[in-house]
Amino acid sequence: MSEVRQNPAANDRETATHRDDKLELRLWLRLLTCSSLIERNVRTALRARFGTTLPRFDLLAQLDRAPDGLTMSELSARMMVSNGNITGLADRLIEEGLVKRTPSARDRRSAHLSLTPSGKRAFDEMTPEHEAWIDTMMAGLSRQEMQQLFGLLGKLKTSVLQNAGSHEGEDS
Repeated sequence: MSEVRQNPAANDRETATHRDDKLELRLWLRLLTCSSLIERNVRTALRARFGTTLPRFDLLAQLDRAPDGLTMSELSARMMVSNGNITGLADRLIEEGLVKRTPSARDRRSAHLSLTPSGKRAFDEMTPEHEAWIDTMMAGLSRQEMQQLFGLLGKLKTSVLQNAGSHEGEDS
């Protein structure tokens, strides 16, 4: 028997699950669906309102949180993408004058990326609207529910990290 959906026309990972499917699977697919829906809404809004992409916004956000700059490796780790993905994106932002590259004093093979004043202004212009979009998407939850969900997801994160790699070496 299929679980009732709020939007039966939705085409997401969760819609294929059934009430009798294993709860762990259903929960994982619900998390993926929620993440995908939020990401899709943010991507669409960033493009429509600011003519930019989510990866560009994310890179600017990481640099905004690191006033002394970050290396490409630090950026790729924080954004959970490869150095190659960061390189092309950073090069375009440097060409546009939003990011600057400064050679590392400690390692000549490395450089730090940081926001330019233009990049800081551009990011600061987007931030309040981005926050409002997230607030709107979370409006169906009370503060208490958000805190509870945040705590539960933290517990899940810890469990995943503790059990990461426990299935390595098994046949695919």
